[in-house]
Amino acid sequence: MERRLAAVLAADMVGYSRLMAADENGTIERQKRHRAALIDPKISQYGGRIVKTTGDGLLVEFISAIDAVQCAAEIQRAMPDREGEVPEKTRIHYRMGINLGDIVIDDADILGDGVNIAARLESIAEPGGLCVSDVVHQNLRGKLDIVFEDLGEQALKNMDQKVRVWKWAPRRQSSGPFASSASGPLPLPKKPSIAVLPFTNMSGDAEQEYFADGITEDIITALSKIRWFFVIARNSTFTYKGQAVNVKQVAEELGVRYVLEGSVRKAGNRVRVTAQLIHASSGNHVWAERYDRDLSDIFALQDEMTHTIVGAVEPELSAVERERAIGKPPENLDAWECYQRGLWHMWSFDRNGVLEAEVLLKRATDLDPNFASAYAYGSYVQYQQVIMGWSDDPERNLNAGMALARKALSLDDKDPIAYFAAGRIYMLKARHDDSIAALNTAIALNPSFAQSHHGLGFALTLAGRLEEAKESLEMAERLSPRDPILWASTVVHALACILSGDYEEALHWAHKTIQNPRGKGYWPRAALASALANLGRVDEARAAVEKALEAKPDLSLSYLTRTLPTKDPGGLEPYLDGLRKAGLPE
Repeated sequence: MERRLAAVLAADMVGYSRLMAADENGTIERQKRHRAALIDPKISQYGGRIVKTTGDGLLVEFISAIDAVQCAAEIQRAMPDREGEVPEKTRIHYRMGINLGDIVIDDADILGDGVNIAARLESIAEPGGLCVSDVVHQNLRGKLDIVFEDLGEQALKNMDQKVRVWKWAPRRQSSGPFASSASGPLPLPKKPSIAVLPFTNMSGDAEQEYFADGITEDIITALSKIRWFFVIARNSTFTYKGQAVNVKQVAEELGVRYVLEGSVRKAGNRVRVTAQLIHASSGNHVWAERYDRDLSDIFALQDEMTHTIVGAVEPELSAVERERAIGKPPENLDAWECYQRGLWHMWSFDRNGVLEAEVLLKRATDLDPNFASAYAYGSYVQYQQVIMGWSDDPERNLNAGMALARKALSLDDKDPIAYFAAGRIYMLKARHDDSIAALNTAIALNPSFAQSHHGLGFALTLAGRLEEAKESLEMAERLSPRDPILWASTVVHALACILSGDYEEALHWAHKTIQNPRGKGYWPRAALASALANLGRVDEARAAVEKALEAKPDLSLSYLTRTLPTKDPGGLEPYLDGLRKAGLPE
């Protein structure tokens, strides 16, 4: 008989008979859709082989226990959102179990204790959860950012010996792509802390989504400028967009005391905004209000709301501090809407999206030549094209970016986005001290600006100030723990750890980046390859380099040296040396 070592995943639909009795056709159709859109593609992505299926379950073989667990976790995290519109009593949930052991090959089937233990583990898992054997858990240590609970020795059905079992389930059952598996809420900051959820568009017109999003973003920006506040970044709060949320749960996941939510209805030249501020731990409404205004008063309305929120949350704040929240609004509402649309595309970190953002931000400044923030983010779009390796002429993009940043600063020398943009361009121009100074100024103007903390961490990394860099990156991650571009902070965190010689910690951050489905370009796999190679795991590193080259076929050591200038000669060498060992061409 042929035998081999394999990771085996057993999955089963919870309450299959009950679901079929309640709605046979609907259950079968939903199961088919989940298989086609989520389950089968995930299994393929992580190198699994579907051995067999039943009406309510499936058996899958993986070469790697890590891949098996990551595949299972991503499926389980995604399922609640896919079933969100279905009544709770008829929702499809899966239980999953994973074991690593010896299996017997019988034609296309697999048999043996390795398979049987996986099936028994599945049977004791929670709906929506996963149980793994101790040998699987040992293989995971330091490689995946998934926290398991030790269930101790368990007597499994028809097993002679007890098996030590570890349990995991997504803490946030109706989660988005960044559901946390951490045990317990994030700690509250010492400052008054607040998350502003995306305001709901009540206009009945999908085109007005940008208007509602813009209102939300402007309130976040205004609150962020108050140095006494800890404000969660826009990119994290917007991951809750379109979801029915539990305010207390949101507050725990983001680590804040207050949550602001509301709605916007735009009709003709009138707008109605409703908002309520909630003390999350008690669920009590601190303040609620409805505003009916002409569109010509929209920016005054935002200022009024910001004043009111600040007064409700922290009454002792001085009037001077409140005044800092009032920026310079654009004079043209059409320009503001172009700006909001541009930001939506910009944060996608998709090549076509970024090019569309460039067009929209240029249109915003054409409509309103005094719109400082639009020039600033136009500069950042130029930076994106270079750092992601999309530019045919990096010097041209950087020069254009610097001109736009300087234009923004000439219009408003108190705009943190302008200093942020200048800092990113300075870094790629190898002006490290200027980059750090500009980013520190952005943070002084807006202490809750997560992107500036990320940018500072990157600049400090290339300047060789690695421990300071890690602190800045940790602050960026804390300010925006569900950020769609959180992968950018975690991958730079991996780079900082590689350059400081802490390769195990670098591997942790590289794996965290790869876990994030929004990670872009060659960056995640290159960081993983360098960390693995520096740890002597060259075969795994070579596989990672191959994936990095799939994302950017012309990736080379000389390209990285040009693109990531360090303050000290050879400052990038530990990163490059790892990639060299992994087979990246010169």
